[in-house]
Amino acid sequence: MATPKFATQKQSFHAELKKRINDYFTTSEISTTGNYNLYLKAAILLLGTAITYIHLVFFTPPVVFALLESALLGGFISAIGFNIMHDGSHGSFSKSPFINKCAAITLGILGGSPFMWNMKHNVVHHAYTNIDGVDDDIDAKPFLRMASTQKKYIIHNYQHWYFWCLYCLLHFYWSFVSDYTKYFSKKIQGIPLKKMELNDHISFWLFKIVYYSLFIVIPIIKIGFTDWLIGFLCFTAVTGFILSIVFQLAHTVEHTHFPMPDANTGKLEDEWAIHQLKTTANFATNNKLISWLVGGLNFQIEHHLFPKISHVHYPQISKIIKKACQEYGVQYVEYRKMSQAIVSHVAYLRQMAKAS
Repeated sequence: MATPKFATQKQSFHAELKKRINDYFTTSEISTTGNYNLYLKAAILLLGTAITYIHLVFFTPPVVFALLESALLGGFISAIGFNIMHDGSHGSFSKSPFINKCAAITLGILGGSPFMWNMKHNVVHHAYTNIDGVDDDIDAKPFLRMASTQKKYIIHNYQHWYFWCLYCLLHFYWSFVSDYTKYFSKKIQGIPLKKMELNDHISFWLFKIVYYSLFIVIPIIKIGFTDWLIGFLCFTAVTGFILSIVFQLAHTVEHTHFPMPDANTGKLEDEWAIHQLKTTANFATNNKLISWLVGGLNFQIEHHLFPKISHVHYPQISKIIKKACQEYGVQYVEYRKMSQAIVSHVAYLRQMAKAS
């Protein structure tokens, strides 16, 4: 597929949104990047991860507590990804480019590649959200059918039942398979990777070595293969499920769209900002605990429209965006509770299972 092109409008809705958001930050005299609340949260998450890891590996607790700590470690790892790595990779964690880079490369410790994430998420997913054949986030073939344009297999008749287990495999697959697939094929879906410089190649392999050392080699040496395997499977399953469900609730629910470009012109019907609103959903935005844990990614609409603004500002700018959507008659998909978004996600998977 050729790279899709968005429609252009004389009176751009995106331009109006940017004006209103810029006015808010100018009037409030605050930075668009993170603040001390974010830095405190980052310190709590990093310290919690270190303490849990050290106690689990070097002061091995009884089996039941070890399993609980393995699950807790998965929760911490996911939270670091949501809160520190994600803002850092978008350059919104801090005003300092160096601190942002430090925040972004925490992904390497989590098993991923900062270079691949930047291409997959920042470049492709944020530009071409929910476009089948381009957006890697909705490509789970042949195990899941996430768009009506994807081929349907018999196994998909049951995908709304087994997806829970499949999501638990995401972190393992990401760490051991998908990064390497992109690395050696030099593309994401049909989009070529940006040319990797020498330092990109070095960091790719270096971070893989660091991750495998921390979560495979050292634990096996300290506690033995069997105990490590049980703990690692628990840890990676929890991490994978949390990462999967949060990102999927933002895009693959009943009320989001999966537009495709015109077959002849390659053009999409909407301008970029309208496209983002049609393909993205919020959930549980009044739940402060969920917002704190998932790094504001329950405000996915705000994030997709303004990825360079830190998630700590999403609750405030969401009011501005929602008001603009009401004035311009643009859809704003939001689920009041996380449970409602999960029900809608299951219903959507069932819908894709039944549709031909």
